[in-house]
Amino acid sequence: MTEVLRTPDECFADLPGHPFEPHYAEVVADGLGPVRMHHLDEGPADGPVALLLHGQPTWSYLYRSLVPVLVARGIRVVAPDNIGFGRSDKPARPTDYTFARHIEWMRSLVTTLDLRDVTLVAQDWGGPIGFSVLAAEPDRFSAVVAANTILHTADPALAGRLDWAVHGSGESRVVLEQALVDYLLHTQRAPQLRASDFVGAATARPLAAEVLAAYDAPYPSEDLTAGLRQMTALLPLTRNDVGARIGRRTMRALEEFERPFLTCYSDGDPATRGWDRIFQECVPGARGQDHVTLAGAGHFLQEDAGEELALIVAALMKRV
Repeated sequence: MTEVLRTPDECFADLPGHPFEPHYAEVVADGLGPVRMHHLDEGPADGPVALLLHGQPTWSYLYRSLVPVLVARGIRVVAPDNIGFGRSDKPARPTDYTFARHIEWMRSLVTTLDLRDVTLVAQDWGGPIGFSVLAAEPDRFSAVVAANTILHTADPALAGRLDWAVHGSGESRVVLEQALVDYLLHTQRAPQLRASDFVGAATARPLAAEVLAAYDAPYPSEDLTAGLRQMTALLPLTRNDVGARIGRRTMRALEEFERPFLTCYSDGDPATRGWDRIFQECVPGARGQDHVTLAGAGHFLQEDAGEELALIVAALMKRV
């Protein structure tokens, strides 16, 4: 058994632009007892599902501007908080969090809610987690919108194709982007970790102070940040990392995915730049799609171009 913490509900009171009721489901992963995962669940219960997955260091608040646009078009919106994030449970030990468990927890939510006819919208770590759930449950997914995301493989074939290098070189060396290593080390060494520092630095336009505070709302004390810190430590930097092996297995599944796969990347995100072209080349369902590059948006394109992203998702769902 492990200690599991919860952020007090009052921390989430009166967040700007976030009128949604919380929903919870128990999810499971190997080696740990059930934990409670929070998710937004808006729109018609019998509508096609948009599954909106966040990454590091955000939570479902990131998608608040997309929800009403999608619901107005008859779409059911499910936006979970990864375990350790947002209103979801937060195991206290950093080692309770593994890449495999994040995938299992999200798969458990999808199967517990029995989600079908799902369009996956994945940003940041939402891609590696969500694509791996798709690989395990392919019949539940009708389409994908990959939005500023990657797939951890450390494949030497990535050399020269990414703005932020993460790939093997020769038999025993790796090439890593300095900014990525700096980011990883900071998250492990900083005495205090604030989600808002990273969100505010990775948007193209300044965010209001109350919006930045909403990203910090799940973490009123340092003991609640184990998952926030550990997700960055889970970044696979070598081909030998278990996460890279999961990523390569997931990529093989995507190479068989023939349903619509649309890339929607911003022009202001060097951390993921290049992965849109890789997905377009490798995923059969990406061929012939009207892939999008959003101008004037940063890594968190939901903040810079949320309504535009929502309309792109809705248009794809109307076609499938």
